[in-house]
Amino acid sequence: EVQFVESGGGLVPAGGSLRLSCEASGFVFDDYAIGWFRQTPGKAREGISCISTFDSRTYYTDSAKGRFTISRDSAKKTAYLQMNALKPEDAGNYFCARRACLGSTVDNTGDHWGQGTLVTGSS
Repeated sequence: EVQFVESGGGLVPAGGSLRLSCEASGFVFDDYAIGWFRQTPGKAREGISCISTFDSRTYYTDSAKGRFTISRDSAKKTAYLQMNALKPEDAGNYFCARRACLGSTVDNTGDHWGQGTLVTGSS
């Protein structure tokens, strides 16, 4: 079965950094674009970034550009999100999913979701 296991979240001060990991299984990893999404209490899931499968093109929301970097490792079937210069509004539960790139934007209609990994701001 298709599964995603997100990890790497934690408590981090403004301006700090985190690297999130997404271990995928149950499908041919290299055949799908992979994306990262954030959900906060009472709000819909928001696309943050995605990476394509054929040419590894990357896409980011305006708020993530210049601060976040998405990547993927075929051998490990893992996608990553390096987050630098974190802001309070970056806090939330982060998920990954496949079929995440639609044109040049992040699509949030993934067919499978993991438990997410929580990013929490501190002072």
